[in-house]
Amino acid sequence: MRNMLSDKVTALKPSGIRKFFDIVSEMDDAISLGVGEPDFDTPWHIRDEGIYSLEKGRTFYTSNAGLKELKEEICHYTRRKQGVTYDPAHEVLVTVGGSEAIDIGLRAVVNPGDEVLIPQPSFVSYEPCAIMAGGVPVVIELKAENEFRLTAQELENAITDKTKILVLPFPNNPTGAIMERDDLEAIAEVIRKHDILVMSDEIYAELTYKEKHVSIIEIEGMRERTILINGFSKAFAMTGWRLGYACGPREIIEQMLKLHQFAIMCAPTTSQYAAVEALRNGDGDVQEMRTAYNQRRRYLMNAFREMKLECFEPFGAFYVFPCIKEFGMTSEDFANRFLMEEKVAVVPGTAFGDCGEGYLRISYAYSLENLKLAIGKLAKFVEKLRKETR
Repeated sequence: MRNMLSDKVTALKPSGIRKFFDIVSEMDDAISLGVGEPDFDTPWHIRDEGIYSLEKGRTFYTSNAGLKELKEEICHYTRRKQGVTYDPAHEVLVTVGGSEAIDIGLRAVVNPGDEVLIPQPSFVSYEPCAIMAGGVPVVIELKAENEFRLTAQELENAITDKTKILVLPFPNNPTGAIMERDDLEAIAEVIRKHDILVMSDEIYAELTYKEKHVSIIEIEGMRERTILINGFSKAFAMTGWRLGYACGPREIIEQMLKLHQFAIMCAPTTSQYAAVEALRNGDGDVQEMRTAYNQRRRYLMNAFREMKLECFEPFGAFYVFPCIKEFGMTSEDFANRFLMEEKVAVVPGTAFGDCGEGYLRISYAYSLENLKLAIGKLAKFVEKLRKETR
């Protein structure tokens, strides 16, 4: 029989994160610090709204673009948080998680051979989505000395006459890096100069621990060339509800909607009703979770200082990205040994791009009790490695 599979799909590398958790799932007593999922339950009033929608028999398809009242709440939210206005009828699309929005957003604007700029380390989906859209991923390696921020010079150096769009993944998974207003203004100047698009993935926008998150859509001339991606998974602890959204120029959202119509039909109805409640009355819940994450973040930074493990201080998301280069091991070897010897799972930095070599992603979306137990094991493991290399 001839080969029936797509060459493009078979050439994609599987997620480096999943590989580790397949191993962890077989270990009864392992502690996992690898999953990017809040450890909080979805707040009760949000769950209750979902339950109520079911009790009322609201199990129909919504319009393809999403519930009218949800799209209106999304527009109220962006106006309240970023001071930017969108038209709910034509500039908002409700999707099955932020991941769907990333996929169809790239497919809506990329032509074969267009270059897609992807700062790395970053979320594992950007590169395969760019490839499946027919684009050519161009990696921009973020540097620890710049706190893993994207600089205007790095962006300028990566742009060619084939560049179509920049993916802007901040606050960043896996590094926890953020971009502040000055950083965004500097890269916006380069973006306007070269007339390229931006896909700004702001799924962690509510989880920042320095100053209030600034979106690139707030910068002059950027709203009209940006696809804003956000969702409910991280800020509202709604990962399993699978709900995200995209805001952007009408001509782009219309093309994304076509793809969404044919592939998905509409996002889950129950989730949409729950999301309306989240946006209307969820600010207090977000603040409570953000405070807990910040406490854990500060604990981890202090623990790394005590064990003399190098790690830049992250101010976003719920990850730290410590450096393990001193041990002369690859990230994958370190993570494998740590898992087998101490039964603690972390993610090798290389799961998020080759430039993640020498780093680990540790999630603090876990209870302080579990974090303390796992970090105690890390301190012991680090000390053992240092003795081996003396």
